[in-house]
Amino acid sequence: MILKFDITSMSCAACVLRVERAARGVLGVKKAEVSLLTNTLVAEVTDALIAPQIIDAIRKAGYGASLQNQSVQPFHKKAADEALQLKKQFLFSLCLLTPLFLLAMIPQLASFFGISPTVSAVIQLILALGVAGINRSFFVRGVKHLLGLAPNMDSLVTLGSGASILFGMIGLFFPHLFVPAYFESAAMILTLVTLGKWLEARAKRKTTGAIIALVKLLPEAACVRRNGREFLLAPQDLRVGDILLWRAGQRIAADGRVVLGQGAVDEAALTGESIPQEKTENNHVSAGTLLVSGYLEVYVERAGADTTLAKMIERVEQASSGKAPIARLADKVSAFFVPLVLGIAVVTFLSWYWLGFPFSQAVMAAISVLVISCPCALGLATPTAITVGVGTAAKLGILIKSAEILERTPQVQTVILDKTGTVTSGQMRVFRLFPAESSPEKLLTLAASLEKQSNHPFAQALVLYANEKGIDLLESSQFRIIPGRGVEAVIEGNKVFGGNLTFMREQNVPIAQAEQLLSQAASKGCTPLFFASKTDFLGSIWFSDTLKPTSKEAVTLLKNLGLRVLLVTGDNVQTATYVGTQVGINEVKAGVLPQEKQALVCTLQRQGNVVAMVGDGINDAPALAGADVSMALGSGTDVAVESADIVLMQADLRQVAAAIWLSRAVMRNIRQNLFWAFFYNVIGIALAAGVFYPFFGWQLSPMFAAAAMSLSSVCVVTNALRLRFFKLPYQWAETEKKQMKKILTIQGMMCGHCAAHVERALNALEGVVAKVDLQQRVAVVQSAQEVPDDILCQAVQNAGYEVVSIQ
Repeated sequence: MILKFDITSMSCAACVLRVERAARGVLGVKKAEVSLLTNTLVAEVTDALIAPQIIDAIRKAGYGASLQNQSVQPFHKKAADEALQLKKQFLFSLCLLTPLFLLAMIPQLASFFGISPTVSAVIQLILALGVAGINRSFFVRGVKHLLGLAPNMDSLVTLGSGASILFGMIGLFFPHLFVPAYFESAAMILTLVTLGKWLEARAKRKTTGAIIALVKLLPEAACVRRNGREFLLAPQDLRVGDILLWRAGQRIAADGRVVLGQGAVDEAALTGESIPQEKTENNHVSAGTLLVSGYLEVYVERAGADTTLAKMIERVEQASSGKAPIARLADKVSAFFVPLVLGIAVVTFLSWYWLGFPFSQAVMAAISVLVISCPCALGLATPTAITVGVGTAAKLGILIKSAEILERTPQVQTVILDKTGTVTSGQMRVFRLFPAESSPEKLLTLAASLEKQSNHPFAQALVLYANEKGIDLLESSQFRIIPGRGVEAVIEGNKVFGGNLTFMREQNVPIAQAEQLLSQAASKGCTPLFFASKTDFLGSIWFSDTLKPTSKEAVTLLKNLGLRVLLVTGDNVQTATYVGTQVGINEVKAGVLPQEKQALVCTLQRQGNVVAMVGDGINDAPALAGADVSMALGSGTDVAVESADIVLMQADLRQVAAAIWLSRAVMRNIRQNLFWAFFYNVIGIALAAGVFYPFFGWQLSPMFAAAAMSLSSVCVVTNALRLRFFKLPYQWAETEKKQMKKILTIQGMMCGHCAAHVERALNALEGVVAKVDLQQRVAVVQSAQEVPDDILCQAVQNAGYEVVSIQ
C-alpha cells in the first residue's frame, strides 16, 4: 500500500535524508522516498493505519507532515502560493535593505541628513531586525534543527546572518571593543537567500509543467443525460453508466464507448498522434481527448481515478517523486555535509585569527563559509532532472514507471523485439489469390461466403477484401469451426472447406505441390489458406501481416544508438526471416514459445547484456517480467500494462529509440547537475575560507557568498529545464519535417461505411497514413515520401468516390 505525505520545513538534501530515516524507523514501513522538489514523502506500508505513527516520527525529527488525500493539483497550488509568498518576502526585504545599505556604505549620507553615526547604527540595526523578522522562517527552522542536533541549510543561514547581527550589536553597544557593525551583511544575506528561493520556486514550478498540462486536459464540467434529463456535472461526480453528450470543441471527462453519433477525435494529448481519429458506434474514447468535429454520445465505462488520463497522471507523478539510485550519492554526502561545514567554519575563524588577521576579517571568513555551503543544489540535482524528463516523455506518449527505470534504460545494450503487433501491425490483409481452375472471382466469392460467420483475423481480412472488391456474398448454412484446422459450411447445396494444409489432407483434397506452396508463401512472409468444394481444390489465398510504416526506421534508429537488435517470434522461420529482412534485423529467432522468450532473455543477461524487451505486454509477459527494461506498446487505453516498465502509447516502434535517447539525456543532465553542485561547494567553501587569499588575494564576502549560494540552486533547476526542449533522434526529426501532408476534398461519401472504404483505399498505398472526416468530406493524407496526386485520386476513384480538390 502506498501513502503520500506533504512535508514542511525541508530546505536541503540533509532534510530529505532525516525525513526518510524517520519514516523508515516506523514499524510497517517497507520503503520511504522524499522529494525535495515537491516536498512530498511516498511511503510503501503494510497497513494504512500506521500513517499517524509516520507523521509523529517526522514531527519528532523536526519537520511537519500531513497525509495527502488528493491528486496532484494541491501541489501545484501550494507551489504557486509558495512562490507568491517568497516574492512578497523578497520585495519587503528589499524595501528595508535599500536604505540600510545606503547608510552603511555611504556614511556621508547620514551626515547630510544630520544623523549621527550612533543614530545611524541604531537605524541600521532596526532595519536589519526588520529584514530578519520578514524572513523569520529561516531562524525558526534553523534554531529548531540546531537544538535538535540536526543542522540543515536554514541552520547555516541562521548562523551566518545571526552572527552578523550579533557582532553588529556588540560593536554598537560596546564600542570600546572595536567590533565593526555587520548589519548590512546580515540583511543582504537574508534578502539574497530569499531571492534565490523565489527564483528556485518559480523554476521548480516549470519542471512539473507536463503534469499541470495533463491535469488541465480534464474539463471543469461534463454534460450528462440521466433519467431523460440533461445537466452539468463535475468530472469527479461522474459514474459508470452515465451518458455523456459530447459536442465539437469540447474535451471529454471520462473513458467510455460511443453509443450514438460520429466525429473526429484529437487524441494527441494522450498518444501524440497528430491526425484526428474517426469515431463511430462501439469505438472507445478516452478522458482528455478533444472532439474536433461531429457529435457523440458516450456510455461511461471508467470515471475519476480509473480513466486513462488519471492513470497517466498517476504514473508520471510516481516516476517524478521516485528516487534514482544515483540520488543516493547526494543523500550520503548530505548526511555529514552540514556538520562538516560547521567544523570548517570554526577552523576558518581560528586560522584567520591565529595568523594575526583582524577579528572582523576572521568572523567574515567564517560567516562566508556558513552561507555559501548550502547543500540545496545537491538535493535538487536529481529530482528536477527526473521530473522534467518524465514529463517530457509523457508529452511524447512515453510513460515511465519509475526513476529507477529511467536510470537503468541508458544502460541497455540489447533490444529484443516481438514480431506480431510490435514490428508488424497485427492486422491481416489479403496478399494474393491463387485459383486452381476456377476464376479469381469465384474463389473469392466462395471463400468469403464461407468465412463470413467466423471472427478469426484471417476471416475478417477476407470478408473486408471481398467487400472492397464489390463481391456479393452467398448464403451459407451448417457452418462449423474445426479448432486448429479450419471451417466448413454448405453453400448452394455444396459443402465448402477452408483451412490449413492438414485440414485439406484430412478431407482428402488433392493439392499439387502443396509443400512448395507453403515454402513460397513463407518466403514472402505470408500464411496460405486452402479452399475446396467437396473434394475439388478451389485454390489458395495468401494472407500477410502488414509491417508498421515506421518499423524499418525504428530499427535503424536503435542501431544508430549502438544497440544490438533481435527479432523473436513464435512464427515460422521463413516468415520471421522475411520480416527481419524487410526491417533490417539480421538476428532472428523463430518458433519461440513465450517461456522460451524468457529463457532467451536470461541467457543474454548471463552473457553480460543489459536487455530491453519490447512486446504487447500480454503474450510476452514472462519475457517482459524477466528483462532489465520492459517496454509495452499500447493503444492509448492500455496504459496499465503492469508487466512493463515503460508504456509506449502510440504503438510506434520509434518510441523505443526515443525512450532510450531521452533517458540518456536525463542521466547526462543529472551527472552535470551533481558535478557542478559538488564542484561549486568545493570551490565555494575554499574561496570563502580564504584558501586562495595568500596567492591571489581572493576572499568572498558574506554578501557575495549569499548570492552565489542562491544562484547555485537556480542554475541546477535551470539546467534541468533544458530537457523540456529535448529533440527526437536526428533521423526521426528530419522525417517528421519532410513528411508530406495533403487534404483531399471527396465527393460521394454518405455514411461511416463510405468513409471507411475511402480510408482503407488510401491506407493501402505504400507509406500512406490517411484519416477521413465525414462531416467535412475530406481526407487528411500523410506520408514520409511524396505521393503523386493522380495516384491518390485513382485510389479514391477505385473505391467508388471522386476527389474534388487537393490542398
